[in-house]
Amino acid sequence: MEKNYLTVEEAAAYLNTRVRFVRRLIAERRVAFHKVGVHVRFAVADLEEFIQAGRVEPITRASVIRDLGRAA
Repeated sequence: MEKNYLTVEEAAAYLNTRVRFVRRLIAERRVAFHKVGVHVRFAVADLEEFIQAGRVEPITRASVIRDLGRAA
């Protein structure tokens, strides 16, 4: 059975980071989370959305030419 919600420790393992980083994301409201009483839980879909939001596309020749055209 796949878990739909993760604890802070499980979210840190999922993101391959430390618990401290996840707690900072919570404090800064940079990632969606759910409060269950005093506990914090993360939906796996919300963590995936956070990861995708930080995606950076590689530089290609076409993108460099396009960006240089904007600067002129």
